[in-house]
Amino acid sequence: MRIITVNDLKNKNISDEFFGVIEYDNDASIDAIIAGVKNSGDKFLIEISNKFSDGNFNSADDFIVTNDEIINAYNTVGQEYVNKITIAKNNILDFAARQLECIKNLEYKTGDSVLGHKTVPLDRVLCYVPGGNYPLPSSCLMTVIPAKAAGVNEIYLTSPRIKPETIVAAHIAGADKIYKLGGAQAISAFAFGTETIKEVNKIVGPGNRYVTYAKKHVYGKVDIDFLAGPSEVLIAADESADAKLIAADMLAQSEHDKDARSYLVTTSAELANNVQNYAKEFLDSLQTRDIAQIAFDKSFAVIADSIDEIIEITNKRAPEHLEIMLKNPKCYTDKFKNYGSMFIGSNCAEVFGDYVSGTNHVLPTNMASKYTGGLSVFDFIKILTYQEIDKNYAHELSKTASYIAQKEGLMAHKLASDLRGENG
Repeated sequence: MRIITVNDLKNKNISDEFFGVIEYDNDASIDAIIAGVKNSGDKFLIEISNKFSDGNFNSADDFIVTNDEIINAYNTVGQEYVNKITIAKNNILDFAARQLECIKNLEYKTGDSVLGHKTVPLDRVLCYVPGGNYPLPSSCLMTVIPAKAAGVNEIYLTSPRIKPETIVAAHIAGADKIYKLGGAQAISAFAFGTETIKEVNKIVGPGNRYVTYAKKHVYGKVDIDFLAGPSEVLIAADESADAKLIAADMLAQSEHDKDARSYLVTTSAELANNVQNYAKEFLDSLQTRDIAQIAFDKSFAVIADSIDEIIEITNKRAPEHLEIMLKNPKCYTDKFKNYGSMFIGSNCAEVFGDYVSGTNHVLPTNMASKYTGGLSVFDFIKILTYQEIDKNYAHELSKTASYIAQKEGLMAHKLASDLRGENG
């Protein structure tokens, strides 16, 4: 971890690294994969999936996880795993259901006219769960459950080199179909559809740069949640904070990926040094040291002159996860404006949000929290407005509508409005 001052952030190279945003430039190889699936369907999908060793696929039917495979997965993981995943599922579902209650159907009258909106769930969505070295059952829960709570009709989940833990979590969460597909080819297949795969309305979930680029490419044909970069945490702390807890939380973030980042912004240089020392101690025995060490070494501790400066830097950095470890933290929480999810106080480990507390862990990275929040039940519904206008109100509205239409030079608009005005 590099310990720097606020003054160091004035250096362009350091500032670019601290506040940098990953750009997803054109990639001809990924474009070719997306186009291949779009144009050649299952045939190309089978070829490319076998090429990347995602499995041994002889036909498109092999992409679907069968009932026998689901049963075998349950037998493999054991009952304790099922129990723990179910606890997490219930907490996440409870939070999602309470979120949905915040949006009500609306209808009100103006005279005899009626205006309103109604909430309608999406028809079909894809939840993408990364494969890699470790299973990620938590990502199954975080993507499928809010879609289920929203009332989505068909929920598909796909993951490359899918593991039993992922299959069981997807099944418990409520996925209607589970697939063994990954990469840009999976994104393309569900965005455009193939002979055997139905196209979806929205694709959500984290993935590597190939998946992220593919999501960017298909956006517009389908909706996506957001473009997610490497995972990140920022801890805002003063001298009252516990250095050991901070070190553990920073390493927890660092072990995700070599490109993951942990940031400590603090008024205490002593705290930063203590965090550094505890991290070195923990790394000596950490099983994921090979990854965590690289990411932690590239992370930052910034020594600020005041809590106001901590808040300013944090809002500019707009982290995915924000931990507040200040004395009397609730005095400051409203001043933090840009973050994916906030964790208040030393008891509130960010990993609780990753797994079981109930809030979602699919969160905006890469400074996207300046314009969006994390994945939620709201991502799986549409707000559709409607209106029914009586004759008298139509006559009244036409006076304004016709005037504006004429100013815009849209004379058929004016005609449609004028005709309603004549009927008043």
